[in-house]
Amino acid sequence: MALVVICGQPCSGKSTAALCLAEALKESEANPIVRIIDEGSFHLDRNQSYADMPAEKNLRGVLRSEVDRSLSKEDVVIVDSLNNIKGYRYELWCLARAAGIRYCVVFCDAEETHCRKWNEERREKGEAAYDDKIFEDLARRFERPDRRNRWDSPLFELWPHKEGVTNSSAAITEAVSYLTKKVDSKSRDVKVLQPTIATQNARFSEANSLYELDRATQEVISAIVETQSQALGGPSNGISVGVGLPTITISRSVGLPELRRLRRTFIKLTGQTSLSGRPPPADAESAKRMFVDYLNRELGAA
Repeated sequence: MALVVICGQPCSGKSTAALCLAEALKESEANPIVRIIDEGSFHLDRNQSYADMPAEKNLRGVLRSEVDRSLSKEDVVIVDSLNNIKGYRYELWCLARAAGIRYCVVFCDAEETHCRKWNEERREKGEAAYDDKIFEDLARRFERPDRRNRWDSPLFELWPHKEGVTNSSAAITEAVSYLTKKVDSKSRDVKVLQPTIATQNARFSEANSLYELDRATQEVISAIVETQSQALGGPSNGISVGVGLPTITISRSVGLPELRRLRRTFIKLTGQTSLSGRPPPADAESAKRMFVDYLNRELGAA
């Protein structure tokens, strides 16, 4: 039905805005199913998640994947996070377009001084707060949304310090109207994003890559288990997983639980790499080659 991106400086009232919007949507005539996706959904600590660029990049990847899995024609998904990078908001907009749903941005426009004060008050109360160094870094790097950008439009603005945030705030009311208004041939003020051939093909390609990755890594694990069983638990030298592919050399017996753990980690790392640039392997041979190289490095036999 829709994807709503909440954005703003750290401690600018984003979570309050997300909750108010969710409640207002549930109180509306449409009464859609609403899901809020945030760091708390994954029990992630905000300071650890923004401690450095790799951690922050991993957080965005986790949130983006969960958004992608959650989008549907029936539900409203609200992303309650900093969403401070315009390139990341563009990625979320692309997900909404590929799903063929509505999209909007709710911006909590609060001055940095007020956000800093609210962050300090939270810390004094023993509530979740940002470390000063992390707060200053995030505030410095915040990229304000611009309604002229398609990924920042339509843009509904809240001013928490001046007006507070409630279910009846003007921006919340306007967002609810936009998200729930029935669309017909005469609708001009509501835009339902339409997937392009490119986005449809990309989603198909991604799904196909994940399938090949899952299947190929499982075949490698099965080959290792079978070879070790024939070796009666001793070292297994030169395990072959296919013609033209590197062999696996294991100097010790590796149990199935450890192999499964390595497989899960490899799949996760491959997914994170695809978010930053290089796509996941699209065929079984490439997937096996990558997994074999990974195993040889991790098991110290390369």
